[in-house]
Amino acid sequence: MARALRLAERGAYTTRPNPMVGCVLARDGEVVGEGWHQRKGGPHAEVHALQAAGDRARGATAYVTLEPCAHHGSTGPCADALVAAGVARVVAAMRDPFPQVDGAGFERLRAAGIAVSHGLMEAQARELNRGFLSRVERGRPWLRVKLAMSLDGRTAVASGDSKWISGEASRRDVQRWRARSGALLTGAGTVLADDPQLTVRLEDDTPFVPPLRVVLDAGLATVARGRIREGDAPTLYLHAPDAKLPRGVAIDHVAAPTLGNRFDLEAVLRLLADRGINEVQLEAGATLAGAFLDAGLVDEVLLYVAPVLLGPGARPLFDGLHIDAMAQRLHLQRVDSAVVGEDLRLLLRPAPSSA
Repeated sequence: MARALRLAERGAYTTRPNPMVGCVLARDGEVVGEGWHQRKGGPHAEVHALQAAGDRARGATAYVTLEPCAHHGSTGPCADALVAAGVARVVAAMRDPFPQVDGAGFERLRAAGIAVSHGLMEAQARELNRGFLSRVERGRPWLRVKLAMSLDGRTAVASGDSKWISGEASRRDVQRWRARSGALLTGAGTVLADDPQLTVRLEDDTPFVPPLRVVLDAGLATVARGRIREGDAPTLYLHAPDAKLPRGVAIDHVAAPTLGNRFDLEAVLRLLADRGINEVQLEAGATLAGAFLDAGLVDEVLLYVAPVLLGPGARPLFDGLHIDAMAQRLHLQRVDSAVVGEDLRLLLRPAPSSA
């Protein structure tokens, strides 16, 4: 199963909105076939593994990271393929909560006389597909906030200039996180200040699907900034219901729900989930980052800490949190840490409220 999970991760940049899935076929203590879901619309992991195994699949055990599908989508049901190949046993890491599967794959296998069990390395399987599971189970994407800060916790000098706090190695590393995201989200303030392109720029030929670029712009004040629409990646503008699109501007735009004079951020995420977005990476300033955090919508923080100082007048990580006492402080748990060039990369997640 550990091997199947490693295989599944190879599809991180190309399978969305589908989950990442890996499959290993073993018989008599020997691996006879393996595969992973490589891209949306292509064969699933089980099909690749069965093709690799050929006749040796008969009587084998299939270790798969997610319940085999039982419905017709872009491809046929994997459960049927396993039955037809004569597999004797299926061990799945977890049940698939997708409504068209959700136990139906297991039922079809058992009806054909195949032994089925699940739960092996389930925590690791859920971690791998946290974005897909967030969309299916919670109705919203997994939200990651990417930030770079100085040692004194600052993200930009008072003027707003933030290029560059982190080093070149960190900026390369960010591209991998962008590549696995279904959408890169930013705000009008960032577009007006930095005119970013928000594209994935990998240094090798690793295949990836360009993530959707999303701009939260209540009044469509940024549509004249062209870099956010350059390149092959699509761009979506989310605006207030009463916003007027300037004449002669052709963009993909949708009116997003508001609460008073602010966006309903949870509704914004639901809107992106409806478009099949599993993971959103927020790359914005302290105001928008703070608003998402204050609303309890941040699932993880990708933080690059650079060995520089910007002083007390520089801008903070998050704004608008309204913390007045130590008892109100927000706890973050360290999930991962790594040295990237001269910087420290931290992956942090909000601790349970009981902490």
